[in-house]
Amino acid sequence: MMSRLLRHRYLIARRILQAGILVLLAGGNLYGWPVLVGDLSHSRLLGTVPFSDPFAVAQLLVAGGVLAGDVLLGAVLVLAFYALVGGRTFCAWVCPLNAVTDLANRLGTGRRGTHPRTGRAVRYWVLGLALVVSAVAGTAAFEAVSPIGMLHRGVIFGMGAGWAAVAAVFLFDLAVMHNGFCGRLCPLGAFYALIGRFGLLRVRHDHTVCTHCLECLRVCPENQILQQVGRVSGTINRGVCTNCGRCIEVCDDDALGFRIRGRALSERTGG
Repeated sequence: MMSRLLRHRYLIARRILQAGILVLLAGGNLYGWPVLVGDLSHSRLLGTVPFSDPFAVAQLLVAGGVLAGDVLLGAVLVLAFYALVGGRTFCAWVCPLNAVTDLANRLGTGRRGTHPRTGRAVRYWVLGLALVVSAVAGTAAFEAVSPIGMLHRGVIFGMGAGWAAVAAVFLFDLAVMHNGFCGRLCPLGAFYALIGRFGLLRVRHDHTVCTHCLECLRVCPENQILQQVGRVSGTINRGVCTNCGRCIEVCDDDALGFRIRGRALSERTGG
């Protein structure tokens, strides 16, 4: 039992954090809890510290919107945090849609080779398109159709038609393209990948103890960044890494672990 928990410790921690954020937002909006009020686009911690989605703010700015100072400050704070930690940490640890796509991709693992392949650079084109459409339409284009926003607002206030968007993402990843939405289409993930390229939290590989079982490549949602596994030691510096920790959990060789500025964190894989 303990071995199983250790093998999924980051996954468990991610789900607890994702659920905890939603519970705090729901409590703040529905029951007046003072901890966190708002949603993932804009919220306040303890009624004082603002947090804003920097990608949503960028869309509003190019759309010609005039934003309040606390909204801009909130965007700067969030932007600075993810730039330091690693941008796509948001995707694995905060985004509520991550649990949906993780489940779809796990169920569809055996069929991943039969799905059509689309280059992962497409998400950056979608990012640019979202900004262009926002500028032309005068509104935050992606926010209007984002299944991420529909899911977290739906959990707090009631899903309604939002279930259709979430189900569409689930079925897309399950039956059409493995890791299709998060890995190839989501402009928010692309945005955080760009700002997190120089983040401090990184996965480090030690090829001298690696037995080349390739379990890490099997579970990694961005496994193209692990091509050095078994070949050369070094830090995974790609901004698309979500810091989900799955590669570390499944590595029985202790060849992978988190590092900060080149300093190894205390990390054992167990299992």
